[in-house]
Amino acid sequence: MPFLANIVQRVLYSLILLLAVLILNFTLVHIAPGDPAEVIAGEMGGATAEMLASIRATYGLDQPLHTQLWRYVSRVAQGDLGYSYFFDTPVTSLIVSRVFPTILLVVCSLSLAMLVGTLLGVIAARRPRGFLSHCVTVMALVSYSAPVFWTGIMLLILLASALPFFPVSGMYDVVLGAQGMAYVWDVVHHMVLPVITLASIYLAIYSRLARASMLEVLSADYIRTARAKGVREQLVIYKHALRNALLPVVTIAGLQFGQLFSGAVLVETVFNWPGLGTLAFDSILRRDSPTLLGILFFFHLFGHSCQSTHGPGVSHHRSAHSDARGRLTCTRPCRIPKQTCTPCRAVPCGKPVWPSGAITPRCWALCCCWQWSACPSSARGSTPSTRLI
Repeated sequence: MPFLANIVQRVLYSLILLLAVLILNFTLVHIAPGDPAEVIAGEMGGATAEMLASIRATYGLDQPLHTQLWRYVSRVAQGDLGYSYFFDTPVTSLIVSRVFPTILLVVCSLSLAMLVGTLLGVIAARRPRGFLSHCVTVMALVSYSAPVFWTGIMLLILLASALPFFPVSGMYDVVLGAQGMAYVWDVVHHMVLPVITLASIYLAIYSRLARASMLEVLSADYIRTARAKGVREQLVIYKHALRNALLPVVTIAGLQFGQLFSGAVLVETVFNWPGLGTLAFDSILRRDSPTLLGILFFFHLFGHSCQSTHGPGVSHHRSAHSDARGRLTCTRPCRIPKQTCTPCRAVPCGKPVWPSGAITPRCWALCCCWQWSACPSSARGSTPSTRLI
């Protein structure tokens, strides 16, 4: 029952939050200056008073704001996001047709930021006061401080104009008309600059977070134990330490996945990437409020879903399964039941324990050897030893 009550409570909170977002977005969009009827009439080639009145009556713009709000909320509750004024297409169809390029851009940017940021954080943490660590810190500060649109423009000037290594805009070359693997390579070639631009800010965040987490993990007891037992440094860093240092990075990445969509709006506008960001920008310029409201609602719904699936319970469950701390156990433990070690405060012999806290690795090794020497010859192995697992 408590679990079911928690689920019901979360669903109710989510519905209330979605309703509040709908009302707030609708109010802000409709109180903004500008008349959608004038924009529509301008696209049609005339703006007489009769035509403006006809357009307002057709789209319901002549009704009071609260009436329009009630109609909009009622349609959204039925799964209808409205009809685009400019594109003359259902908003849901527009979002579905543009969502794949945006998701492709976001996933590739997040993957690049996590991979490179974590690698830079590990390099900086191995020698915190070294030259490479200072270089990583300066690069992270510059990347985080630079606006994403400025980074995109600079990359366009440098790598698309001055040095024409990459295309200026678009997702693929329309003239080329490639298919199969040639089409895939064309898309990859076009998305290099947008991915680097969007990943730059989050790369700085993950590098600093990975560095701080790695420094904390490298000072743990089980890392010192692994080094004292002669485990190779590369194995200590990339097997025992890195797996634990990744836990906060993975958690923050899951929470920020929905926020990447908001950053993609500017990146898609700079590089003319045919995703939801470009669609939102065009909707703002053309006062296409149904399309803009539908995109905002989708962004919020997707971001709220990402945060809900990375809540405290999920993070704790993921941390428990990702814990890679070394453990000490006896390879030849005493096989007499309920044997205890007095220095270790009643720890059963042969039971793996975490090498931290009140039970130190040295105490456990003494416990293992002491219990082994106290065992009868019929209940013990030939050699007492410990190993790191």
